[in-house]
Amino acid sequence: MRRAVERAGLEGLVEIDSAGTSAEHTGDGPDRRAIAEADRRGLDLRPQRARRVRPDDWERFDLLLVADATVERALLRSAPHGAARAKVHRMTAFGPDADLGEVPDPYYGGPDGFADVYDLLERACEGLIDHLRAPGAA
Repeated sequence: MRRAVERAGLEGLVEIDSAGTSAEHTGDGPDRRAIAEADRRGLDLRPQRARRVRPDDWERFDLLLVADATVERALLRSAPHGAARAKVHRMTAFGPDADLGEVPDPYYGGPDGFADVYDLLERACEGLIDHLRAPGAA
């Protein structure tokens, strides 16, 4: 997403962060296969560390994007109010792969799982940029 924001000239206007709904991997770095695929694409994921969604994220961000139904349900349950629930969207909804509904888990996608997920997310990020540019967008 950061690359898409930079390409669109929106840096400084869009804040990006990543968080999960489980505390299980808090502080952990990305999977080695994710790092390898990111390297192939000229991205460096090594500095990233897992963190859990915090209560202030609901006020800090206009959108909370999720990969799948499990995370979506967890966020919707933890939303402090109805307006916060309206911030939760599936990442795939913004790209041409909306019919998939979910980002497949790359851990079980075979040897090309991480490459396939990166491709899907790049398309979704471009669609999200188009959404952000639309009049009245979040």
